[in-house]
Amino acid sequence: MSAIPAPMTPTPLPAVSEVLRTPDACFAQLPDFPWTPHYTEVGGLRIAHIDEGPRNAPVVLLMHGEPTWSFLYRSMIAPLLQAGLRVVAPDLVGFGRSDKPARRGDHSYGNQVDWMNAWLQAVDLRDVTLFCQDWGSLIGLRMVVGVIGVIGISLTRIKRRRPDLA
Repeated sequence: MSAIPAPMTPTPLPAVSEVLRTPDACFAQLPDFPWTPHYTEVGGLRIAHIDEGPRNAPVVLLMHGEPTWSFLYRSMIAPLLQAGLRVVAPDLVGFGRSDKPARRGDHSYGNQVDWMNAWLQAVDLRDVTLFCQDWGSLIGLRMVVGVIGVIGISLTRIKRRRPDLA
């Protein structure tokens, strides 16, 4: 029996000199997305996330990829909540309601991993079920290994229902 690896020590967050923020009015009246955003400050950046469901329920962490944001999961959130789960869906830095660094060079995979690791520590999620796609997979897997520590990972290939999408 091997020991579970300890979570990694946080790395210093990258300095961001100029930040853009999408006005809240741009998100008004979104179809099928009634959830209230929550914000966590990380390294001078505001990271938005949806956090719905009972606080003591099992957590499903939904990580989006590019070029989307948590809105991607709008059709999944309600059924997960109906199943009694807590649903947490952050917007990666640069996407959706989260702040957007103005300098192109700030948008790197390494910075995303650092920012989202710091976010995960700040919101203190434990024992999560990770559901992710695209860049959310690459970042999300680093988050669960770096912050939470891996207990087990199951990767499943989901077959498409429509053959024309294959």
